[in-house]
Amino acid sequence: MARAHLISSPNVSSLTNGSNLWGRKLSFKSAFYESSGGSKASQQKIKSQIQYNPLRFQQSSFNHHYKHVERGATYEESNKNYVVKAVTVPSSESESEASSSKNFVDSVKNFMAVLYQFIYPYAMYGRTTTAISASLVAVERLSDISPLFFIGLLQALLPSLFMDLYVNGVNQVFDFEIDKINKPHLPFASGKLSFKTCVFIVASSAILGLGLNLMIGSPPLIWKFVLNVILINCYSMNLPFLRWKQYPVLAALFVVVSMAVVFPISYFLHMQTFVLKKPLMFTRSFIVSLLFMGLYSTGLALSKDIPDMEGDIKHGVDSFAARLGQKNVFWICIFLFEMAFGVAFLAAASSSSPLWMKSIACLGNVVLGSILFYRTKDVDVTNPASTGPFYFFLWKLMTAGQVFLPFVR
Repeated sequence: MARAHLISSPNVSSLTNGSNLWGRKLSFKSAFYESSGGSKASQQKIKSQIQYNPLRFQQSSFNHHYKHVERGATYEESNKNYVVKAVTVPSSESESEASSSKNFVDSVKNFMAVLYQFIYPYAMYGRTTTAISASLVAVERLSDISPLFFIGLLQALLPSLFMDLYVNGVNQVFDFEIDKINKPHLPFASGKLSFKTCVFIVASSAILGLGLNLMIGSPPLIWKFVLNVILINCYSMNLPFLRWKQYPVLAALFVVVSMAVVFPISYFLHMQTFVLKKPLMFTRSFIVSLLFMGLYSTGLALSKDIPDMEGDIKHGVDSFAARLGQKNVFWICIFLFEMAFGVAFLAAASSSSPLWMKSIACLGNVVLGSILFYRTKDVDVTNPASTGPFYFFLWKLMTAGQVFLPFVR
């Protein structure tokens, strides 16, 4: 008579009597029993299936291991025992929750990385240093650098972040076709952000930026935000009488007015009149800052079109680089940058500041001017892969140059 022994783990005693375990019908798949009866041997194959509830579990809670034990051979294949060993594995629900949490964190990280590219990091750093430098220029004595000063600086920087998002976002939305040629790495041009997402970011940034400035109540910051929104709309939007970037003089004027006039004056007035409660007075240091930013921003306005000439020409956007040639415009820009460092050096050398302040300002501008001239040797003005990184480098130099402006008194 055929005989089979089933040995089960104590944790799954219900397996031996065929009871239902956690909504599953559990059985053994393809178990073979060898038997002998009288004078003739016969074989019988018993199949069973494991039925799963797909709505509750994605995989079985047990891994089934079958041990094969031989007892000695009388026939060609001896009697065998099959041992079922049940091993508990982690619940699929907890794994699903952990996986969902990880996916959410990864999604947030990816979106923030894309948003970081969307905001033009080099421009954001440049505007941030402009705010810090202009605020420090408004300081007349060390006692002015107090907790009140840092609160006022924070009031200037937070709304500026939303303004950067708006300015760069509007430019990318209306330059989509051009950016696919000139800057295919940008989030919108590369498809990382959809049109609806870009419009939502731009609209939200305008609302939040203006709302924060109104809550702060600083007139210079409010006017700075409103003027820059108007200027970027005139510069980028493809509407009648707008799209100033098609005209070289208006395009350069937009950059110079926003960077050399609106930004430094608004931050200076915010700190001097709204935060420190001092009467309006344009100091020598502030005038030097305006001259430096005027020269340097003019160079940036001209040099930004050098790596973008191919896409600009294809879409009918006129520029000084297209009119005068990339090489000529490049050296005009270098001359303007060196003049900016020269003005800052002469102002520092002739100032009445303490010797250590004069030394820092003079030495800093000499070093920056030398680095700029040395770097020009490696630039191929006809290759966007060379002029593009050089343009980013120019923003870094401007950031460093603004560090030394508060030392000029």
